Amino acid sequence: MKKLILLLLVLCTFGCKKYVVSFEQPTDMKLDNLKLEVLLDKKKVQEINLKATNAMPNYETAELPVSDVGKHLLQVKVKDTIFSFDINYPEERYILATAHLKNNGKITIGILKQQYPFRVQR
Repeated sequence: MKKLILLLLVLCTFGCKKYVVSFEQPTDMKLDNLKLEVLLDKKKVQEINLKATNAMPNYETAELPVSDVGKHLLQVKVKDTIFSFDINYPEERYILATAHLKNNGKITIGILKQQYPFRVQR
């Protein structure tokens, strides 16, 4: 039984293809309790609620499943605006998304993409 469980863990670790998306929790208090809807290939996969902080920003990590290798569409919906990003799997497996409030009151989402995990220093 132990060998079967170990085999399943190994297969899940190496067989499951996933994007790792880290959402930066903002330091701007105006973005507190902002709801983000995350869509992958136009299918809703997760909701994230941002929690503003006065200290260093925190990160909430989500693992999004991918069906195959190639291009995928990552979309982040904020209020009535959808931000779309083309992602190439596996070259851009690790994504850092940040919400920003502009001077005119509009919210934008920016991302960084890379093949290796981000190192966040504290």
